[in-house]
Amino acid sequence: MSEPVLILTSLGAIEDRVTGLGSGADDYLVKPFAMAELRARIGALSRRGKSGLADTTACGSIKIDRVRREVWREGRRIVLQPREYELLEQLMRQPDKVMSRAMLLEQVWHFHFDPQTNIVETHMSRLRQKLNAGCERDAIQTVRGVGYKLRSDA
Repeated sequence: MSEPVLILTSLGAIEDRVTGLGSGADDYLVKPFAMAELRARIGALSRRGKSGLADTTACGSIKIDRVRREVWREGRRIVLQPREYELLEQLMRQPDKVMSRAMLLEQVWHFHFDPQTNIVETHMSRLRQKLNAGCERDAIQTVRGVGYKLRSDA
């Protein structure tokens, strides 16, 4: 499960805030700020507890069991490699919301930089092949130039 994300930035325009929060951040604080406010926001984020998925969850026809690390779609068990599973779990945290390549690199591979590889695309392709085998609808949608999202209606 990922920790809460608080963005500290000098970018204070509404569009920047919306983009930051829409990209998965839990809170957004613009510089300059008072240390008391920063402490209060960190305290509020920590009181929320760990957000995310229950031991088992479903999105459309996809079900995952986080304890056993098993995935099912339309009643069929799907065997995933560890990174494929982590990709799916990240997408299931916010169905129908786009996750950028950079977000996936950070959350799944823990890269805080762009390694200039197609690692996300390669793993996403394998995940899609496994999830969509025998199914009519693609469970993952590519949003060109932005990222990927899990379709709750698939």
